[in-house]
Amino acid sequence: MTAIRIAVLDLYEGEENEGMRCIIQLVEQLKNEIAAPVEYEVFDVRLKNEIASPDFDIYISSGGPGSPLASEGSEWEARYFGLMDALREHNRQHPQQKKFVFLICHSFQIYCRHYKYARVSKRRSEAFGIFPIHKTREARHEPLFKNLDDPFYAVDSRFYQVTEPSARMLATGAQVLCIEKERPHVDLERAVMGIRFDDAIVGMQFHPEADYDGMFKYLLREDKKAGIIERHGEKKYVEMLKYLNDPDKIKRTYKTIIPTFLRQAAATRLTVL
Repeated sequence: MTAIRIAVLDLYEGEENEGMRCIIQLVEQLKNEIAAPVEYEVFDVRLKNEIASPDFDIYISSGGPGSPLASEGSEWEARYFGLMDALREHNRQHPQQKKFVFLICHSFQIYCRHYKYARVSKRRSEAFGIFPIHKTREARHEPLFKNLDDPFYAVDSRFYQVTEPSARMLATGAQVLCIEKERPHVDLERAVMGIRFDDAIVGMQFHPEADYDGMFKYLLREDKKAGIIERHGEKKYVEMLKYLNDPDKIKRTYKTIIPTFLRQAAATRLTVL
C-alpha cells in the first residue's frame, strides 16, 4: 500500500518550543489510527533554509518567533512561498488529487500577508494565555470545529495579529471561521483567528496543537512563571493553570482540530492513491 507522506515545516528558527513536539505527537497518533502506512519528514525552514518538495500529501506548517513582517523578501520566505505557490497550482490543476495544508500562528500570519488576504500588524500588547475563540456563522459547517463549543478555548501566544480580511481574499471564496474574544471596552477590530482558504488549505492564528503536558511543564518553569506574572499578573497565571485541568478547554481543542484535519486529509488521499 502506498504511504501517506506528511511534511512538517518547522518555523521556530531553533527556538526552544513545545509546538513541534505536539505536532509530531499528533502525526504519530495518525500513524497508529489508520491502516495505511504514514511517513513524515521535518524541514527546518528558517534556521537551515530547508523546504519540502511538492511531492508530499499533507503539510503542517508551525508557529514561530519574531515578526511576520520582518522576513518579507528573505531567502527562506522565497523558498517557502515557492512551495505554497506550487501546492496551490497543483490543487488548481488536479482538483481530485489535492495537497492539504494546515497553517499555525506565524505560518498563518505570513500566508495572509504574502497573498494580501488580510492586514497583519503588531498588537498593542502581547496576547498570551488560554482564551475563548468565537466561531463565525460560516463555521457552522466546518468539520474541524464539529465537536467544539462556541466559544471553544485555545492557547494563544502572539505579538502580532491578522485583521481586516481583504476583498481579494473574500473573492476567492475563503471563509473566516473564528475570531478572538469580544472586548467591548477596547476600540479595536477583533483579530481573525482562523480561515478556511479553500477545501484543502486552512489556517489558525492560535495553537490548536498545544497539549496539556506541554503547557503544564511550560507554566511550571520558574522563568516562565515569573515572566507571566510580571507581564500579566498572578490572576492570569492561576486562571491558566485552572483552564489546563478543564477537559472542555484546550484538551478538547487539541483532540479535535488537527486530528480531524489529518484524518480527513488522509482519507481523501487514500481514495485517489
